Amino acid sequence: MSMLREEILQRLKCLEAEIEETMRRLPAHSVKPPVMIDLLALEDEREMLEKRLAELEKASAMPTSSHCL
Repeated sequence: MSMLREEILQRLKCLEAEIEETMRRLPAHSVKPPVMIDLLALEDEREMLEKRLAELEKASAMPTSSHCL
C-alpha cells in the first residue's frame, strides 16, 4: 500500500471525526453561517480526497504494458 494512499485514508478518518463534531455544533434552529461554512469546507475536502483515492486505486489496478521488441 503506497504511503500517499495511507495518508489519504488517515486524513479521511480525521475528516469524518471533524465532520461529526461540526454537525454536533449545528443547532436545531437558526444555523450559524460560520458553522455551515466549516461543514461545507470539510465535506469538500473529503470529496476531493475520495476522488484522489479512487484515481490512485484505478491507476494501481491498471496493468502495465510490456513491450516486446
